[in-house]
Amino acid sequence: MRNCGLRLFLTFVFISHSLIFSFSQSLTLVELNCENLFDCYHDSLKQDTEWLPASVRKWTPSRYWRKVNSIGQEIISCLQSSLPDLVALVEVENDSVLRDLTRRSLLRNAGYEYLMTSSPDVRGIDVALLYQPFSFRPVCYDYLDVTPLEGMRPTRDILYVQGETVNRDTLHVFVVHAPSRFGGEKATRPNRRIVMERLISVIQLLPPDAKVIVAGDFNDYADSPSLQFLEANGLHNVTQEARGEHGAQGTYRYEGRWQSIDHILVSPNLRDSVTQTYINDAPFLLEEDKKYGGVKPFRTYNGYRYQRGFSDHLPLVVRFRF
Repeated sequence: MRNCGLRLFLTFVFISHSLIFSFSQSLTLVELNCENLFDCYHDSLKQDTEWLPASVRKWTPSRYWRKVNSIGQEIISCLQSSLPDLVALVEVENDSVLRDLTRRSLLRNAGYEYLMTSSPDVRGIDVALLYQPFSFRPVCYDYLDVTPLEGMRPTRDILYVQGETVNRDTLHVFVVHAPSRFGGEKATRPNRRIVMERLISVIQLLPPDAKVIVAGDFNDYADSPSLQFLEANGLHNVTQEARGEHGAQGTYRYEGRWQSIDHILVSPNLRDSVTQTYINDAPFLLEEDKKYGGVKPFRTYNGYRYQRGFSDHLPLVVRFRF
């Protein structure tokens, strides 16, 4: 792993010591796959032509801005009386998209700052972490690159952020987007395993009492080999039983079956700090599943048909108290 200090950021004006303990010593983390949050401009180094105004998807500025505000609305709806302290985002294209989301969308007055990767993924897909500076103060961050196996396309870097909470707990947060199952689950299983091995190799370099959170889209289920590998190496999947209030039995629905490929895992010393886990399946995030019955996530596109939705994944929420 690169020295975390190499990416030291800005100077923060943090709240004075006398005010720190007037805040609740709780923290809420949301994980959300945004379903292709691309801007409308071509990056000549990436295969992003599908997401341009003249493309088959007709990805126009008006559709883009609707999408940005939809993601902001999803995040706001995760809690009733406050905003999440941390938001792990998957499938975001670049810094411009994150700047629009945090500065020009419904979240513009929320105060979020962000960190993100700049990965070799051929489509330009990356991961990011939004954070509230007054509840989580980053100390340093890094990108954990993954060396592809033979025949494997370059994949997303893992984002690593070390930071402090308001009660001075140090957290080590990792945001993951593992390779997809395109080509078959068994054939692509090694691609996801190599990402998990990279993740664990870095976690094992941390102090034994490090408080670790891993969140993201793993493209695997809780009982899949890649997730079992993480649990065998000391992480606990605290969202395995997470459910929604309006019918969601997972974060994703495929051919009428609810599944969870999004997960949040923690180190053993954080397990007892988890007070609540759930899927945000607010009614406006769902639509009728006319083919299989019930409901499913209200996504932006159904195939190539634009339907003004949000995402094909639902937000996953974990609340901590230290």
